[in-house]
Amino acid sequence: MALLRRLVTLCTVLACSNVIAADVSTSGLSTSATASATGQVTPLSMFIPDAASRVNLFIGTTNGGHTFPGATIPHGMVKVGMDTDSPGNHAGYDANPIFNATGFSQLHDDGTGGAVPLSLFKLWPFTSCGKGNTFEECQTSIDGRKALRKVLHDGSPDDAAEPGYFSSNLSTNIRVELTSTRRTALHRYTFPKGTKTPRIVVDITNDGQQSSTDPEMELDPDTARVMGGAHFEASFGPGRYHAFTCVDFKGDGYDLGAPKEFGAWLGNFPVKQTVTITQLYTSFTDELGALFTFAPNPNGTTAILARVGVSFISPEQACANAEEEIPDFDFDVVRSTSRAQWSELLGRVQVDPSDVDPEIVDLFYSSMYRTHISPGDYTGENPRWNSTEPYYDSFYCNWDTYRTLYSFMALHDPATFARVVRGMINIQQHEGWLPECRGATAKHYIQGGSNGDPILAEFFVKFHEHAADLSVPADALYQALLADAELQPPNWDLQGRQANIWKSQGYIPSDVWERSGTNSKQVSRTLEYAFDDFTISQVAKVLGRTDDAKKYAQRSENFFNVWNPNVTFPGRKDITGFMQPRFVNGVFNFTDPRHCSIHDPLQSTCFLNAQNHDGFYEGSPIVYSQYVPHDTARLIQLQGGREKFVSRLNFIFDQDYFDSTDEPSQQIPFMYHYANQPGQSTQRSRQVIAEFYNTSVNGLPGNDDSGAMGSYVAFYLAGLYPLPATRQFLLSSPYFREISFKNPVLNTTTTIRANGFQGNPKSGTGGHVFVKSVKIDGKSWESNCFIEWDAFTSGSLIELELTSDINVPCGATSGTLPPSLSTGGYD
Repeated sequence: MALLRRLVTLCTVLACSNVIAADVSTSGLSTSATASATGQVTPLSMFIPDAASRVNLFIGTTNGGHTFPGATIPHGMVKVGMDTDSPGNHAGYDANPIFNATGFSQLHDDGTGGAVPLSLFKLWPFTSCGKGNTFEECQTSIDGRKALRKVLHDGSPDDAAEPGYFSSNLSTNIRVELTSTRRTALHRYTFPKGTKTPRIVVDITNDGQQSSTDPEMELDPDTARVMGGAHFEASFGPGRYHAFTCVDFKGDGYDLGAPKEFGAWLGNFPVKQTVTITQLYTSFTDELGALFTFAPNPNGTTAILARVGVSFISPEQACANAEEEIPDFDFDVVRSTSRAQWSELLGRVQVDPSDVDPEIVDLFYSSMYRTHISPGDYTGENPRWNSTEPYYDSFYCNWDTYRTLYSFMALHDPATFARVVRGMINIQQHEGWLPECRGATAKHYIQGGSNGDPILAEFFVKFHEHAADLSVPADALYQALLADAELQPPNWDLQGRQANIWKSQGYIPSDVWERSGTNSKQVSRTLEYAFDDFTISQVAKVLGRTDDAKKYAQRSENFFNVWNPNVTFPGRKDITGFMQPRFVNGVFNFTDPRHCSIHDPLQSTCFLNAQNHDGFYEGSPIVYSQYVPHDTARLIQLQGGREKFVSRLNFIFDQDYFDSTDEPSQQIPFMYHYANQPGQSTQRSRQVIAEFYNTSVNGLPGNDDSGAMGSYVAFYLAGLYPLPATRQFLLSSPYFREISFKNPVLNTTTTIRANGFQGNPKSGTGGHVFVKSVKIDGKSWESNCFIEWDAFTSGSLIELELTSDINVPCGATSGTLPPSLSTGGYD
C-alpha cells in the first residue's frame, strides 16, 4: 500500500491513471452482487476498495478552473494549500509551473470567481537569506520571498496530492507537506541536508486580495507560538470579516527548542527581538508577521512541523482548536485519518470499472470529491451570535450549487445535508432570510433568486419522514421559506428577494427602482423566483398546507409574464418566442436573443460587474428561454410543440449557444426527455462530457463554482439528472455497467445496472448506450425517462436494457414523459 500511495500522489500530476487502475484491478476483488427476493442488492464486495485513490486533485487547476488541490477533510473549514502569484489563484494554486509559490495558507475556497477569497495566514520556509545569510536579510514580503517549484521531466511542477494531503518540492530544495483536521492545519517543512539556519515566516496580513486592516500579532520568544489576526475584505460582497490564527512549531524527530532568533517583520524588514507589531511603525505597509530561526536537527535531516489553528472568534480559540484537534503533532496520523474519512465517504458510491476507460472512473470520483469541499463546516466559529446549531459557511453561491450539488448529496450523504440545512435555518432565524452567497461569515452578492429555497425544499421533499431524527425542525424550515417568499429585505442584493413587486406584479419590471437593491437581472430573477416558489409549493404539499401549495404553485407559473411570443431569433423566423424584459405597465422591452452569448454582436457580458445586463445574468436569452425546470411541458407549448422545441434545442447545440460553464445551461442536454426523445438527451449529455471534461489540469471549461460543476459531471456520468424539490430523477444510461449508492440514513443501497453495457464511445456519439426499457426490482417500470425517489428509499435494483437505437421513446403513453407542473406531474 505504501507503493500504491506513492503512485497515487505522483499520478495525480502525471495522469498515469492506468497504473493505479492496474494495481486495483489485480487485487483479487470480486465485482459481483446478488439481489434478494425483493430486488434489493446486497453487495458482496466493493468494486473500488479505496475510492479516494481514484481522485485527481489537479483537475481544473489552471486556465480558469480555480479548483483547490490542497488538504482538507470533507467540508472542512481549514483548506490548507499552496498560494501562487498566478492571476488565476482564486484557490491559491495554479498548476502552471511558471508561477511562483508565495506561501502555504490555511483557508481557501474551491472554484470561485469574483476577487481572490481567503488565502489567509501564509507560512513560508527559508534555507538561507541573502549573501550573508543573516536574519535581517530575509525577504519576508510576499514578493520578496517567493520561489519557483521544481519541475518534473514532463514539464509539470513537482507537486503531488491525494484527499487530505498535499506536497511540493520547491526550487530551494525544501519539501513541503500539508494535511489538516476541521479547523487546524499541519505543515511539515523538510530542509535540505546541511541547512544551518532553517527559518519560517508567519504572515499575518497577506490574504488573496492584500486587504488586511487592524492587524494584531504577538509571538512568544521561548516557544515560538504566534497569535494574531486581522480584518479582511469579502471577495464577492461589500462586507469585511475578522479572522485569527495560532501557530506552534515542533521538531519532527528532534527537540526543536526555543528559537535561536525571532522577531516581527514589516515588508522586507525583520526586526530582531520584537514580539508584537506595536513595536514597529506600521503605517506605510500592510505586510507584517513573525520570523523565526530554529536550530537544525543535530542528528540528521531537519524537518519542522507547524501546527496552525484558525478561528473567526479569537486567537485564543484558534489555539484551543489546534490543541484539541492535533494535540501531538503526528503528521502521519492526521493524514491517514483524513484519508480514511474521504475513502469512506466516496466509497458510498461504487462503480464497476470493467470495460470503462480508467480516466472516466477518475473523472467520476474526482467530480464527486469536489462536491464535498464546500460549504465548510464552521460550527463553533460563528462570531455573530451564539448557537448550539451547526454553522456552515462558504456558500459561494447557492445559485451555482442548488441545481445539482445537494441532490447528489441526498443520494449518499443526507446526514451532512441535514446539518447544512439546520445551519441555514439558524442563519435565517438570526438574520431574517436564508443565506444566499456567503464567505467567511460575510454576506456576498446574490446572483439569482433566493436560492436557499430549493436547497431546503430538496431536503424536505426527500427526507421529511426522517427530518425529526436528523434534528431538522419542519416548522422552522417552512417559516424560513416563507420569509424569503413574502418579506422584502433591506438589501435584496445580499439576501432574500425583491418580494413586494414580485407579489404585486408577478415579474420584476425593468423600470422600477427601489432603495433596497440594484435594479438589474430582472428576467433572470423572475425565472428564479418562479422556480423558488415552485419548490416552496412542494414543501407545503408535503406538510398538508393545501392553500399554500396552490398559492405558490400558481406563483411559480409567473415565468409566463416575461414570455414574449413576438420576438424572433435574428435570421431564423422559425425560432419565435423568448423570455424578455418588461416594463411595469406591461409593455415589453427588448433584448437581443444573442445577448451575452459568444455570438453577441456587441460582445456583451452578463456577469455581476457588467454595466448593463439587459435583464439577464450569466446567460443569454436563448438559454434562459429554456429555463423553466418545473414546467417544461408548458414551455414546449409556448415554443410551438415538440418538433419546434427539439429544433430549438438542436439549434442551441449546433450553433454553440450551449455553455457548459453556465449553470442555467446544465439541464439543456436532458431536455429532449420532455419531447419524448431521451436518446437525444443521452447523446447530447455524453457529447458534453467528451468535449468539455477530462482529468487534465485544464480539464474544466470554467470555474468549478464550489462543486457545482463537479456534481453536474457526476450526475451525467451516473446517467441521472435531478430536479430539486421533487421525487424524480431524469434517467439516462450510466458510464458504468453498474453504479450503486449507499445511503447511511436510509440504510439502503440502490443499484443501477446497465444490461448489455458495451462501453462508452469516446466522442459521445452513438454507441450501445440508449435506454430501451427499465425494470425496478424485477418489474417493468413505466418510463425510460425518469425514476422515482422511492427506488432509492427502498434500496432497489434498477435494471436498464440498452440499445444502439437513438430513437427510443420514453414509453408507449404520454404518462411516461417526465413530470411537469401544468400536466399534474407533481400531484
